[in-house]
Amino acid sequence: MVSTIATLVVGATGLIAAFLLLFGLKRMSSPVTAPSGITVAGIGMLVAIGASFLYAFDVEAAARPHLPVNIALALAALALGGGFAWWSGRKVAMTAMPQMVALYNAMGGGAAGAIAGVELLGDRATGTTQLVVTLLGALIGAISFSGSIIAWAKLDGLIDKPLRLRGQQILNGAVMFLTIAIGGYIVASSIGVFAPVVTTPTAVAVFFASAAVFGILMTLPIGGADMPVVISIFNAFTGLAVGLEGYVLQNPALMVAGMVVGAAGLLLTLLMAKAMNRSVGNVVFTNFGPAAKQKRGAITGSLKPMDPSDAGIAMRYAASVIIVPGYGLAVAQGQQKLYEFVKLLQAADVKVRFAVHPVAGRMPGQMDVLLAEAGVPYDLIFQLEDINDDFAATDIVLVIGANDVVNPAARTDKASPIFGMPILNADKAKQVFVVKRGEGKGYAGIVNTLFYGENCSMVYGDAQAVLIKMIEGVRGLGLAAAA
Repeated sequence: MVSTIATLVVGATGLIAAFLLLFGLKRMSSPVTAPSGITVAGIGMLVAIGASFLYAFDVEAAARPHLPVNIALALAALALGGGFAWWSGRKVAMTAMPQMVALYNAMGGGAAGAIAGVELLGDRATGTTQLVVTLLGALIGAISFSGSIIAWAKLDGLIDKPLRLRGQQILNGAVMFLTIAIGGYIVASSIGVFAPVVTTPTAVAVFFASAAVFGILMTLPIGGADMPVVISIFNAFTGLAVGLEGYVLQNPALMVAGMVVGAAGLLLTLLMAKAMNRSVGNVVFTNFGPAAKQKRGAITGSLKPMDPSDAGIAMRYAASVIIVPGYGLAVAQGQQKLYEFVKLLQAADVKVRFAVHPVAGRMPGQMDVLLAEAGVPYDLIFQLEDINDDFAATDIVLVIGANDVVNPAARTDKASPIFGMPILNADKAKQVFVVKRGEGKGYAGIVNTLFYGENCSMVYGDAQAVLIKMIEGVRGLGLAAAA
């Protein structure tokens, strides 16, 4: 009787958790309601985790002696994992958020793979369909785990260049074929098609190792500029793997959460690929990213340095200003000073707006979060398709720490690795000020022809320090002029 009630409660709480996850995701669709949406989804996960302990009332008699130890281990894992997540979440800098997302993707994929491993090694996957689904979840989870680790290493600077081998596609195809063949062997031997040649644990270990190697080989050739797309792909992979293992375990909360994350990740991947002007097939099956080298001789014009105070004063007397934020702004943690400067311009009746590229930064949505953290009103933030036509009629564009997303080579240079990628039309404004630490290249590793344009001036320095000087320059005009 107790076990029956526990089973019913687990099922009911699974549905409640699924509803909370979906409702939380719906609220995340707006920057205004996103914080509460994250809280609601978190409550949904807590409900699902709490309900999972009710499975203790419905275990086999042979497993009951191990129950106290297993529950203690589960509680210890929750305490360690929750404590570490709380500590790292509060400590992590905005610039390190992409790395954290990549690590969490790896953890999700690894968890799905671990569940599949337990099912396979314990012979709990009964029936061909359940066995195939378990192996599919294991395959996707292992790829997401190892690929996300490589993505983390790239984002963290531990791997600073794409690694490409001659015959890379053939090697990748061979490893994937081997993985699928081993999976087929596990299924065939389990249902009695033939007598097993090697033990199941050995076959499962080779299967996981081969899948993990494929994840590594898949990610190593990808260039840094394409990391936002890679993160969204592995996010979709992790969600799909979790959803499949939820089906195997017959856990509604896991199924719903996994499929929602997988679907959202897939949609985000499509949006990111569109923003990069690439197909999903190109993202997954070909080497993309910085491959061509730009010749300096092909670029005309010169770099024209400008004092930060002069740039700030020029924007004070402009009628309209568009600001393009980039990863350099996040690195300098200059968003608070930027909004302080914007409020000075607005007080002087300057029309100020922000233009955000879909792949600005190193993670989808990173610039939106950065600006929201500084308190920038959402009605001042515009996406590429909503503001791109306005650049030509704008007096001044201020580019802060952005590079590849404003590079005109994407329109004109067929040899450029970013050719065809939609960019923000900053170069069409009457005047452009670019804030950069130095003359280095962007994340894609190519020279930005915008910097050499006749209407472009370079304001060198750390973004926060430059913005402080801009603020001082405007305030130095006197209270009447500043306001």
